[in-house]
Amino acid sequence: MTGKIRIEKAVTGEAGRYVGRIDGTDGEAEITFTVKGPALISADHTNAPESMRGTGAALALVEFMIADARASGFRITPICPYVRAQYKKHPEWQDVMTTAPGDSP
Repeated sequence: MTGKIRIEKAVTGEAGRYVGRIDGTDGEAEITFTVKGPALISADHTNAPESMRGTGAALALVEFMIADARASGFRITPICPYVRAQYKKHPEWQDVMTTAPGDSP
């Protein structure tokens, strides 16, 4: 059984990432993004180390990013294949995405 996934957002200039950690588990999962403007980011890459595979950390990061976009008023261009795949499964995220589910950015 894994612990609770803690997620933080870090932004430096035009680059940022959402980072997920689980107490007692080595490593961290992340989604990297690029700030494209005041109300637009691109979700560039998702990575979870082997130690976190199967914990739900990667999906939790995407869900956190979606909630952040809704709360902060920005939209997401889904570049990352994992984010695009999850978006196809969750068309209700269309309100914060710049493409339709299944479309390439």
